[in-house]
Amino acid sequence: MSYTAQELADQVQGTTHGRADRTVRFAGPIHGAEPDHIAFVEHEKNLPQLKDCRAGVLVVPPSLVDSLKDRDFTLIVVRDPLLAFIAIFQKFLGPVIDPELGISPLASVAPSARIGPGSCVLPFAVVGPGTELGSRCVVHSGAVIGANCTLGADVVVHPKAVLYERTKLGNRVIVHAGAILGADGFGYRFQSGKHIKVPQLGSVEIGDDVEIGANATIDRGTFQPTKIGRGTKIDNLVQVAHNCRIGEHNILASQVGVAGSSTTGNYVVLAGQVGVADHVNLGDGVQVGASSKVPSDVPAGETILGTPAMPVREARRMLVSMPKLPDLIKDVRDIKKRLGMPLKEAG
Repeated sequence: MSYTAQELADQVQGTTHGRADRTVRFAGPIHGAEPDHIAFVEHEKNLPQLKDCRAGVLVVPPSLVDSLKDRDFTLIVVRDPLLAFIAIFQKFLGPVIDPELGISPLASVAPSARIGPGSCVLPFAVVGPGTELGSRCVVHSGAVIGANCTLGADVVVHPKAVLYERTKLGNRVIVHAGAILGADGFGYRFQSGKHIKVPQLGSVEIGDDVEIGANATIDRGTFQPTKIGRGTKIDNLVQVAHNCRIGEHNILASQVGVAGSSTTGNYVVLAGQVGVADHVNLGDGVQVGASSKVPSDVPAGETILGTPAMPVREARRMLVSMPKLPDLIKDVRDIKKRLGMPLKEAG
């Protein structure tokens, strides 16, 4: 397939400088580009990469037009070159799934399930009784959607993902391969010398525009739903325990663990391998550095780091001081010897 530079500019609400009729047959990186390719440049610091670039069309921000207008490029000028290039790249890829596929005869769809118009259920997927899929959903092979679930419009459930009964997904939710939504929370009562299981009777509710990474797990609540707010993005291998309430537009990076009944505000960022203890509340805009452990509430707007997590400036001072501790201990021992003070042995 091919498009003119003007057709691509119109798609991303951009303007053209140079030959608007130039033909584009491929979208890709700067390096290795050919005259019928389109690439993108975001920052002035990237301009040296264009020295030997052969791409015919570049997607650029307004700030780079003067630097490039005299070179043999057609420019598509947009406010955000990366997002525009993603849209163009996807245009060349075409649809991943043909919406005409519909429901495969090899899928297992309960008679009482309702499948919205334009939705696809691929071979060996399972859709349970009473479940409702909105318009244009895609359920990939091997995915299992339990009974009485509700999926909004334009939801994608990738292979081997599992939605337990009564899970609710908003519109435009993406659930990646192997993710488990609605498994029992880790709830037990110790009684008479053994651990007695506490039934997990709640559910999981996922807001609009949430993306859940591969092999992430979100447990159902004990009596109430575990909730993920709209726009939140959850990386691979993240665990959100029962009764948690994750706010809107959060970022949870890989291997984050949020223990039961904890809550986050909006726009919270948890970097990789962060652990949040149970019944902890993180305010709006909190940012937690990688591998930190959060044992208690954090007020809105704080940036914290460390184990246990503390304000980032204090944590950085601690990190800078730690390599100096052996010399400091030696100096203290020497001073004590000179003063005739008793030395306390380690251990």
